[in-house]
Order: sequence, then structure tokens, then C-alpha cells
Amino acid sequence: MKFKSVAVFCGSNFGISEAYAEGARALGRTLAEQGISLVYGGTHKGLMGVVADAVLAAGGTAHGVISQRLYERGHLHTGLTRHEITADMKSRKARMAELADAFIALPGGMGTYEELFEAVTLTQLGDHLKACGALNINGFFEPMRAMLNHAAQEEFMRQEHADMLMIDADPSSLLERMQTWEMPKVEKWFPVKS
Repeated sequence: MKFKSVAVFCGSNFGISEAYAEGARALGRTLAEQGISLVYGGTHKGLMGVVADAVLAAGGTAHGVISQRLYERGHLHTGLTRHEITADMKSRKARMAELADAFIALPGGMGTYEELFEAVTLTQLGDHLKACGALNINGFFEPMRAMLNHAAQEEFMRQEHADMLMIDADPSSLLERMQTWEMPKVEKWFPVKS
């Protein structure tokens, strides 16, 4: 499937290493070069602003979805192709999911994890069938990969479901994997052990 738009979840901070901003810029340029619109949280803060700026600088389109509270605090990126304001964070997240063909996480904090894991969970449950990935800048998502593999080893999820979250350090490679991804056809539940 050729994506028209991808929702990007990421930090409103920059992180300790310049590598994070460099990776966000690389993803932004790649999205623009491939004609894929960015859907994101609409702010100019941290990596969120970096990825949006990179998309726009490369001639792409950036659609911001920001909550009323953040808009009132002056957090809206003023250079976006378009933006919309939602009542709250819950409706913001739902609107981003409606607009996007797939989801990518960059490094971030609690909000990034929460958004990413909800998207992957909805895919696992079949509420939507959208590919989910994480751009592994500076090895940031290696602990998450280990956690998912551990959960599979302990039979809290199938390995196929752990592998649904594609983790890659290269934006082009990640997008290619995501565009050819197919939903695994495995039972979610393990047999009850007596």
C-alpha cells in the first residue's frame, strides 16, 4: 500500500543528543520526498517541530492536530499546511488516527508511548489495519524491542504481534517495510495450561 499520510508521534522535547533532531529531520525529508503527508500533534516544540519543519522545508505537507488547551498556550506551529483544533487530547488522537494511513514513533516520553501502543493495539485487535513503526534513532527503541520480545517469550503476546511494531533506524527502509506489511494471521490467545 502506498501511504498518502503518516501520523508521527514524538517528543515535545529535543532529547540529550543532536542525533534525535537529525533523525527527525531525515524522516521529515523522506516523507516529503515520497509525497507522504505528515499528520502530527501540531506544535512547534521539540522533535514535533523539527519533523514538521523538515517536511515543509522539503516541499511536503504537514497537517497539525492540536488540542484546545495547547492551542491556547500558544503551542501551534504557525507555518503548517493546515491545522485543526480538537476539544481535548483524546479527540486529538482519534482525529490523527482518522487522517493517517500508518503510524511512526520517534523518541519521546509518556505521550509518545501511549499513542504508539494504542495504535498498535487497535491494529492487533483489527479495529484498524494500519502499519506501525518506530524510527530507532540512536538505538532509542532497543529497550522497547527487548520488552516486547520478553512479553512474547512469557506468552503474554504472540511473537507475530510483537513483531507488528516494525523498528528500523533508516526512514526509507522503515517506510518500505511498513508499506509491504501484512497483518499476521495468528490467534491472540494461548491455550490454557492445566
